[in-house]
Amino acid sequence: MAQLAMLLSRAQNGLTADLVTVEVHLAPGLPGLNIVGLPEAAVREAKDRVKAAITTCGYRFPVQRITCNLAPADLPKEGSRFDLAIALGILVASEQVPAAPLQAVEVLGELSLSGELRPVPGVLPAALKATQAGRALLVPAACADEAALAPQARVLPAQTLAALCAALHEGGPAAIAASAPKAPAVDEPDLSDVRGQPQARRALEIAAAGEHSLLLVGSPGAGKSMLARRLPGILPPLTAEESLEVAAVASIAHGGFDAADWGRRPFRAPHHTASGVALVGGGGQPRPGEITLAHRGVLFLDELPEYERRSLEVLREPLESGRITVSRAARQAEFPARFQLVAAMNPCPCGWLGDPSGKCRCTPDQVQRYRGRISGPLLDRIDLQLFVPRVDAAQLADRTATAESSATVRERVITARSRQLDRQGVPNAQLHGKALERHAAPDDAAAALLQTALARHLLTARSYHRCLRVARTLADLDNSERTGAQHAAEALRYREMDRTPV
Repeated sequence: MAQLAMLLSRAQNGLTADLVTVEVHLAPGLPGLNIVGLPEAAVREAKDRVKAAITTCGYRFPVQRITCNLAPADLPKEGSRFDLAIALGILVASEQVPAAPLQAVEVLGELSLSGELRPVPGVLPAALKATQAGRALLVPAACADEAALAPQARVLPAQTLAALCAALHEGGPAAIAASAPKAPAVDEPDLSDVRGQPQARRALEIAAAGEHSLLLVGSPGAGKSMLARRLPGILPPLTAEESLEVAAVASIAHGGFDAADWGRRPFRAPHHTASGVALVGGGGQPRPGEITLAHRGVLFLDELPEYERRSLEVLREPLESGRITVSRAARQAEFPARFQLVAAMNPCPCGWLGDPSGKCRCTPDQVQRYRGRISGPLLDRIDLQLFVPRVDAAQLADRTATAESSATVRERVITARSRQLDRQGVPNAQLHGKALERHAAPDDAAAALLQTALARHLLTARSYHRCLRVARTLADLDNSERTGAQHAAEALRYREMDRTPV
């Protein structure tokens, strides 16, 4: 007599976790386990892991024809996340464990040959979806803390298949309560380590306050990378919702999320040999790239002109939209990409153009070709652009010099960002269209100044709007209701690459 068992699991599709029904059917015939429903290699190999785990744990593997269907059949299934659901389905169908405790439960987990439950990626997105559906999530114990980050989640952890089956005979494993860990203390590199560079420090504060992108241009050793690595330390703390987004991205990208990183803004610094796919994400089964891994944090591109031009051009759309859509023939995945771009570059191929040492011997043509590796449309999308001079030896060696700490600057940034969120609900860098006209409207003097810059072709239409956003941020830092001429003038000073001749 045929026997049938049905369990629920989740497939990973970008940041979403699609529901999968695991149907196990036992019927007379030649013994064997056949898995259908568009499984890829790792899923097809589950038959050997499942059989070994069941027999090792002291249960009987049915000597029947076993068909396991992963529905819906047109959704690609990958990875080892269905091992536990398949094993439990076989045990339920063969009446070796009760089915009742598995009602309203979703199951994820990889099995070892000994029956141990191993962690799988994407547990947090699955926990969020299971909670929305009103079901508990059964996961390996190593994934329990990650799954418990989902608000109101009911997480059922298990160490081994044998222990889990024993618990099912007694009514099911005990649930652990969902609990988000406390945000860690800020231990980022401190701005007080930076000697001199008042204008660059000011630009960093503006970028943090309004979520603006930033380009630092300067000679080797000017401190561009040092400044960039201190931006996360002055950014406002993540909200609980934003922390959940960051954790979900890490869950699918790194095979799991470390709870010790809860509330920490990402800082990604890919090498300049990174391809466009490495930055934007992709693959047969779409995976997030460096842009998405920097979501709600900082993407730092050092030696910007050394990147392939095609790689840099993929930044243009996510800088505007804050999202990335990766399309493949069989499926499409959408990833968040609300990041802050910080880039650094030398002013010329040798790096010494404009330096007081006079070391530069580059010709204007060489400098033009070097800077031409960065397209005008991409440069237009970078809000703040400034040259960073080298710090003189006396200032660098002065041990008595003091500078503001990251904590002091961060307080001003938090105050300015709060003004923006109270006024318009988003940081100034995300103002567009009517919202930009309404909330960042300059006064008459500031408008005249910006119109003059437009008339002299110092700004494009896009860079004009970016100047408006930066000027609005400067007004917020000054606790000013209106954007004045002084704010517009300072915003124009941060468009140095637009108006600096080669």
